[in-house]
Amino acid sequence: MKKLYIFIAVLFIPWNFSLAKYDEFEDGDDIMEYDDNDFAEFEDVNEDAVTESPQRVITTEDDEEEATVELEGQDENQEDFDDADAQEGDTESEPYDDEEFEGYEEKPDASPNKNKDPITIVNVPAHLQNSWESYYMEILMVTGLLAYIMNYIIGKNKNNRLAHAWFNTHRELLESNFALVGDDGTNKEATSTGKLNQENEHIYNLWCSGRVCCEGMLIQLKFLKRQDLLNVLARMMRPASDQVQIKVTMNDEDMDTYVFAVGTRKALVRLQKEMQDLSEFCSDKPKSGAKYGLPDSLAILSEMGEVTEGMMDAKMIHFLTHYADKIESVQFSDQFSGPKLMQEEGQLTKLPETKKTLLFTFNVPGSGNTSPKDMESLLPLMSMVIYSIDKAKKFRLNREGKQKADKNRARVEENFLKLTHVQRQEAAQSRREEKKRAEKERIMNEEDPEKQRRLEEAALRREQKKLEKKQMKMKQIKVKAM
Repeated sequence: MKKLYIFIAVLFIPWNFSLAKYDEFEDGDDIMEYDDNDFAEFEDVNEDAVTESPQRVITTEDDEEEATVELEGQDENQEDFDDADAQEGDTESEPYDDEEFEGYEEKPDASPNKNKDPITIVNVPAHLQNSWESYYMEILMVTGLLAYIMNYIIGKNKNNRLAHAWFNTHRELLESNFALVGDDGTNKEATSTGKLNQENEHIYNLWCSGRVCCEGMLIQLKFLKRQDLLNVLARMMRPASDQVQIKVTMNDEDMDTYVFAVGTRKALVRLQKEMQDLSEFCSDKPKSGAKYGLPDSLAILSEMGEVTEGMMDAKMIHFLTHYADKIESVQFSDQFSGPKLMQEEGQLTKLPETKKTLLFTFNVPGSGNTSPKDMESLLPLMSMVIYSIDKAKKFRLNREGKQKADKNRARVEENFLKLTHVQRQEAAQSRREEKKRAEKERIMNEEDPEKQRRLEEAALRREQKKLEKKQMKMKQIKVKAM
């Protein structure tokens, strides 16, 4: 009987709970809304985890009877069952009796914060820090680029100032000796522009013509590459100077046949290796000019002693002595053809064309640290150029000197012909083969068989005649030998 009462009580617990749940709604619409929102009763639950009370199993002493499981802290009255959530919240804050949980073992706290090592702050590596030291390569590159641009502008402007300073200093002397000063060659008719022609940032040209005994004079101002930063740095290790190079082309009838040069020993040795005329007609080593009162820094290269005696007059010695520090080289040559040409296959079957030329190379004072005022010191050297033109026109070799000069030129030509003999033979053989090939093609292209046969017979007869002539020549040579 007791078991029956317990069973009935268990059945009535959920029925009473469902009645209490729907008593709060007055109409059916509210009930429908409640059913649609099944999770509405959990929205107000606190997000923090709620620890559940441990369960206790109660056993009775009666035979074959077992008690039901009840939650600690829950009231036995069924009327307060709907307030379970509120009661659970209140029980969390209430103190509890330790004796109620005998035999309950607490699980160790597995939260990671308690077993975690203490936080250590590590310094950021230097190469990962956002500072100016991380961009030193970019800073160096930008600085180098700005330095190159500034040096380019400054160097270009300085070369321009030096060129115009030189022209303003020499303009009056040039216009008094030449009818045309500054022709740029753009017009068909020669016109005097009266200004320098800029070839690039460090080279300026000036063409002058309209004077007796010379075709023209080309003045080239070769300044240092001040616009190039690398060249500026190289000159710190190896200083150099600006140069003025003057080339005067003489008329054929206004200059005799000779080769002569004077200048620094180092410059003459270099020119003797590089220039075709000095290497062929002045094969001896440079000689000292102390005999003529020249400083030790200058030396002489000459084809004949007569030429040296004729050129080294008092006025020429005066120029060379007083301006020896500015003179690099002075060269007079009737066989000037430029630098040496390399002997290669199929090249130089005849002598290169030559011109009677006077060459002057002057160093601008300052050793690279040149100022516009230094250009005024070069004015006497231009007077030396004008005097050399008149001197070359007046100087003439005697009879013996003329014969010696002609023999030297014939010897050079003969040596050249010997060197190019094989090349000329190969060129002649190739021309003969080409001629034969063209003749055979003409015969093969002939459509008339009779005419083709006659052409072949004519070609054979010509070959036989050539062979007979060669045999006759061989017989004549044998007779002469006997």
